[in-house]
Amino acid sequence: MPVEPVEKRAIAFFDAQNLFYAAKYAFGYKWPNYDPRALASAVCANKGWDLKDIYFYTGVPSAQASAFWNHFWTAKLAVMGTRGIKAFSRGLKYRNQTVLLGDGSTTTVLVGQEKGIDVRLALDVVRLARGNEYDVGLIFSQDQDLSEVADEVRSISVDQDRWIKIACAYPVSPTYKNSRGINGTDWIGVKRVLYDACIDPKDYRPKPKT
Repeated sequence: MPVEPVEKRAIAFFDAQNLFYAAKYAFGYKWPNYDPRALASAVCANKGWDLKDIYFYTGVPSAQASAFWNHFWTAKLAVMGTRGIKAFSRGLKYRNQTVLLGDGSTTTVLVGQEKGIDVRLALDVVRLARGNEYDVGLIFSQDQDLSEVADEVRSISVDQDRWIKIACAYPVSPTYKNSRGINGTDWIGVKRVLYDACIDPKDYRPKPKT
């Protein structure tokens, strides 16, 4: 049985869009206003983990598709780079999607989708576990596709006879119905008081033209 280390090295992995929508439904925020370093540091401090690194993943729309969100993410990612956060971004892929309207009719809209972001996150979690870079992998997401990552890390733990934990953190509130974390991980609910203490003071939204 692997011995649990007294001091636990942690690496945080942010699924940016998943966390944004969870915070939107749980707390009502309309843009990703969290500071990844502050949030990861707060969760790790509460658990007594030593935060070693932060990885951040998001899709970014083109300026032609959405000038607002392109400006927002370009600015936010640039600042995160100065804060020692390793950010991975990829352009969104667009496809037509049929949407059912309230009157029963349908319409076709162009929908942007992230391609490869979750795969990159999963690969990094596994790669860094295999390289003995952390004892705790802290994933900010509720994406159940990542449950296979937890299975793979447990296999690495057995192969290396080494204690490794995978945890996931996500917003919780009475208004947010999705209370499940990623299967096979330790679930950490982030309440509003903790989230609000980790809001980025800088607003990356483009200023309205006057």
